[in-house]
Amino acid sequence: MNKRKSGILLHITSLPSRYGIGDLGPQARKFVDFLAKSGQKIWQILPLNEIVLTSGNSPYHSLSAFAGNSYLISPDLLVSEKLLRKDDLEPKPEFTADKVDYAAVYDYKNRLFVRAFDNFKKKAPPAKYERFCADNSGWLDDFALFKALRAHFGYKTWSQWPPEIRDRDKNALKKVSDQLTGLIQREKFLQYIFFMQWSALRAYCRKKKIQIFGDLPIYVEYDSVDVWVNPEIFRLNENKLPVVVSGVPPDYFSQTGQLWGHPLYDWEALKEHGFSWWIRRLEQNLKRYDMVRIDHFRGLVGYWEVKAGEETAMNGRWVKAPAEEFFAVLLKNFPKLPIVAEDLGVITPDVTRIMHDFNIPGMRVLLFAFGEDNPWHPYLPENFISNCLVYTGTHDTDTARGWFENGASAEEKARLFKHLGRKVGAEEVSWELIELAERSKARIAIIPMQDVLNLGEEARMNHPSEPKGNWLWRMIPDRSMGAFSRRLLKVSKKSGRC
Repeated sequence: MNKRKSGILLHITSLPSRYGIGDLGPQARKFVDFLAKSGQKIWQILPLNEIVLTSGNSPYHSLSAFAGNSYLISPDLLVSEKLLRKDDLEPKPEFTADKVDYAAVYDYKNRLFVRAFDNFKKKAPPAKYERFCADNSGWLDDFALFKALRAHFGYKTWSQWPPEIRDRDKNALKKVSDQLTGLIQREKFLQYIFFMQWSALRAYCRKKKIQIFGDLPIYVEYDSVDVWVNPEIFRLNENKLPVVVSGVPPDYFSQTGQLWGHPLYDWEALKEHGFSWWIRRLEQNLKRYDMVRIDHFRGLVGYWEVKAGEETAMNGRWVKAPAEEFFAVLLKNFPKLPIVAEDLGVITPDVTRIMHDFNIPGMRVLLFAFGEDNPWHPYLPENFISNCLVYTGTHDTDTARGWFENGASAEEKARLFKHLGRKVGAEEVSWELIELAERSKARIAIIPMQDVLNLGEEARMNHPSEPKGNWLWRMIPDRSMGAFSRRLLKVSKKSGRC
């Protein structure tokens, strides 16, 4: 991370595709080509974990911290891998080009997956499949069983399963596993296909000298295989229900805070086990990505604890985590720790100290820089340190144009104009901020693809305080992509990032 670089933030789901959702197929490679031609060195994505429809499709609410999202599997690649025929892809729903319809995508792809698995079973499994299952058995066996059990028990939360299954009685699990062999094997097959397609895409990125910048959610979903298999490392009661849950106090995004509702870690139990679950988790992520952003990093130093059953996050308290011991163990296991801290919001001195002591870079967001008349504001480019990442905005903010048109006050616009040395309009603001980010001393500049395309609030990815209507935006192929590419290349060259 010592060389100046720039990159683009675009989640896989937002790629163009004929199948209702972005995937790991041909359009992903075309985007890598776009990055390479544009002088970009980094592709930042959101978490790739298997998601839950009932959690608003958020990649930060997952069934597993280790498994991949099978709905990102490319149907086109299933055809080229001879697991499907072209006519198997029909009939296909009339998907909306600029939004993901998750329910329709799931129905359509589940049909394809059943057929692809049936075709896979007709031949002896290839050696690389057997090797994948053996190499990943530490998480894959439990995940495949968990997915099969969820379907078997009508998608009830695991704590509502029969007690002997909920509590993982070995004899009971063996009996039900034998009954669900077909479903279990299909889930293993889907994970194998996902990771084969992902590995091929990563290899293509390496060929084009593009680094993949992944995202690691700090918490896991209660209704996940991680909590079912490892209840001892979470704050649960005697009925294995959460005692306290995650969130953040009132902030920029919400006056009542954000009540995420994940179960919180039992850090004393984690410490007793040498933080082994976290080590395995980070190891898996570093196999997948070249560098990793830890979402809500401050929760690894001190976290907001809300009593289970509260309706908002307002009535919580800060609790200290054993950060020094935790990061010392991580550094021992991963001497070159390529992680980035999501350190947005109110950050206390203890978080800053941990980042400094372990040389962990943080984030700066230009959309936050003009909210107050403060020449020492840490998000103003002249106040950056070099060991940081600058963004125009993030997946949790509006686009630059959307902010300018709908969110920015007259005072914020005036401060922006003063900083730029001239007035600009909505048509110009995205690229003005892009150039500001690229010229800054931050070692890495990351630009959301929506800002490259100069899109407004209709392209916003997530509203953190709103549970529905998020994670939907998709990029429509545009004939002017060549012009955007040339402009990015020019800016990146001028700022010494390529």
